Amino acid sequence: MNPQHESAASGDGRRAGGRSDRAAGGSRERGGERRSGGRDDGARGGSARRAQTARGKGGPENARKSARPRDRASAGDPVRTAARDVLRAVRERDAYANLVLPGLLRDRGISGRDAALATELAYGACRAQGTLDAVIAEGAGRPVAEIDGPLLDVLRLGVYQLLRTRICAHAAVDTSVALARAEFGAGKAGFVNAVLRRAAERGAREWVEALAPRDPVGHLAFEYAHPVWIAQAFADALGERANELADLLAADDARPAVHLVARPGDISAEELALVTGGEPGRWSPYSVYLDGGDPGELAAVREGLAGVQDEGSQLVALALTRAPLIGPDGGRWLDLCAGPGGKAVLLGALAAIDGYRLDAVEPSVHRAELVRKATAGLPVEVHTVDGRASGLTSGYDRILVDAPCSGLGALRRRPEARWRRTPADVRDLVVLQRELLTAAWELLRPGGVVVYSTCSPHLPETVAVVADLVRRTGAFQLDTRELLPGVTDIGDGPSAQLWPHRHGTDAMFLAALRKPKD
Repeated sequence: MNPQHESAASGDGRRAGGRSDRAAGGSRERGGERRSGGRDDGARGGSARRAQTARGKGGPENARKSARPRDRASAGDPVRTAARDVLRAVRERDAYANLVLPGLLRDRGISGRDAALATELAYGACRAQGTLDAVIAEGAGRPVAEIDGPLLDVLRLGVYQLLRTRICAHAAVDTSVALARAEFGAGKAGFVNAVLRRAAERGAREWVEALAPRDPVGHLAFEYAHPVWIAQAFADALGERANELADLLAADDARPAVHLVARPGDISAEELALVTGGEPGRWSPYSVYLDGGDPGELAAVREGLAGVQDEGSQLVALALTRAPLIGPDGGRWLDLCAGPGGKAVLLGALAAIDGYRLDAVEPSVHRAELVRKATAGLPVEVHTVDGRASGLTSGYDRILVDAPCSGLGALRRRPEARWRRTPADVRDLVVLQRELLTAAWELLRPGGVVVYSTCSPHLPETVAVVADLVRRTGAFQLDTRELLPGVTDIGDGPSAQLWPHRHGTDAMFLAALRKPKD
């Protein structure tokens, strides 16, 4: 499994956003958050992120520098200083909170309840950024774009404590003012004090009623800290059950549980639950849920018996192995978007049991090496090539296209991601998704099956991509729901959609397509 996941607990997965190595057909494994708090090393950017960076007025800094205490407040309040430094790294360097925070906590010797609080404050403030900024702008009497970036970090941290934690108001205000005073002096500390006292005049519900848009989707988007366009995309994907939008957004705004995957042939889910103190999952026979902690410290993970992988991602890999073929399974399987290797490990372990083999494609040299390390000892061959022009010989029995996508279905595991996505990201990705699925179709033998999946429920990335292939090739759509035995409420078919509020998984979409015999 991806080493980056071992300290950032929770899921296998997806690229979020669009270009560079993803344009060559690579995929990203979702690392996630810990129970007490958050991977995604996806696209840097968009215009909104660049504007935020411009507000930083300090320029990029390397990870080591941003991980050091930078002012006197570090000694007096290391927890909030750590949370503030995560927010600063996210804003200044387009860093990813769940990659920055674990190392920062280790470097500063923050553990136990203090680490849990730092995680809650850092991830929570990243997740709620849009809502926090609206309150800050109201309290400051100016747009947040006119507030110096380092002060904005402190204000976000303070308002988050006021509105979304049980920390008492005076402690939230006083500690934030102390952070500002230690770094910037009394003048700017007074500004922070004034804004936070304005913010403390209303509770969270009152601020929602005062500032949220009046339309239903916009109102829910503000309440649960999502961009409106993402909330609307979720509503569209829910279709006739759009009345579940509030439940979905609430689940997406909450900290996810840690999901482990037991490596088939090495350990069972029951054994893994016993040695980790977790409990077997609901849907995947290899899944275990953890209540918290750092899974990288677990012996089973360190020894390669288990990894961190969202249960929904496990179900995608299992669906590929369960799909009915026409003719015998010759044991040639392909993971066309493999990096950094979560699903490849599960597929490789299952292939080994039956004496089959898996080819794994990853265009990035670095990420291909991660796949090799993750699948060491398994019958997996890694190819560092573009998935759209791999040069592989056709005739595969089973192919997984776990396509680069917007990652809208995994936002709960990437605290800042929702504020970095734009509709333009989706438009760019749809072209790549169609090209990868077409390439997979050409490599598939007649009677073979390709499973197309995304960790996004957004219709242009899901059913529209599948419908395009069906229209152009005459592909036969299997009822994907039959490949997920025991999993309930996954749609009307033939594709399947998992949801955080229904299944406790990321919002994974999957469709199974079989190539007709000549």
